[in-house]
Amino acid sequence: MSKEIIRQKLREIETTEHVRILYAAEAGSRAWGTHSADSDYDVRFVYVRPPEYYWRLDKTRDVIEWQLDDVWDISGWDVKKALSLLQRSNPTLFEWNGSPIVYRCTPSWEAVTSLLPQYFVPRTALYHYYGIAKRTFLEELQREQVKLKRYFYVLRPLLACRWIADRQTPPPVRLSDLADGYLDERMKSIVQALLRQKAQSGERDILPRHEMLCGYLQSLLTEAEERLSGMPSVPPASWEALNSLFISLVQEAKP
Repeated sequence: MSKEIIRQKLREIETTEHVRILYAAEAGSRAWGTHSADSDYDVRFVYVRPPEYYWRLDKTRDVIEWQLDDVWDISGWDVKKALSLLQRSNPTLFEWNGSPIVYRCTPSWEAVTSLLPQYFVPRTALYHYYGIAKRTFLEELQREQVKLKRYFYVLRPLLACRWIADRQTPPPVRLSDLADGYLDERMKSIVQALLRQKAQSGERDILPRHEMLCGYLQSLLTEAEERLSGMPSVPPASWEALNSLFISLVQEAKP
């Protein structure tokens, strides 16, 4: 799919919704490098509206859900929502910002990026990825037949947990970047074989439960839980820098 088609959709959103998109990127399996031939496009964006929108007393929407079908999954957050979640170190925004597939990045977004490091809380991120992995492992990987993609929904966040615990920084988005640093050659060979199989298969393809891989994932879950219990809690960072940035971004959106 041409990036220009996606950029045209972003322009349509701006015209129809009367917003300015600050940043847009791929956020799903295509960004992770685990997509199938029929994977959809998970396009995520952050936008800002004109100043008067933020002066309203009635409740306003802070999400745009533009398109959801077999090919597209396109949605975005208002910048106020995005910055509010950043103050709580929400891992999703770090993922979007770290995507290797970027459709738009404005100078205004670079101002947001400059603040990201001071709002990253390792324990919050590790808890997030651990929770995703544990839930999927218990719900999906206990069956005799397993959807191929579910292995990556567990492996990638668990390797992210290792990265966070070791380096105290946001993990890479691509699975291959995590695998290179944390998988031994035997396990890497298993994962690469599954990735090749997935690239040639469909999103709904299933295969018999891979006992060796599931055993390895169980050990990673145990490790992540232990490392999480040993990480200190830290108070949220100050709102001051985010408030200043929000005011600046909204002022820039004046028609």
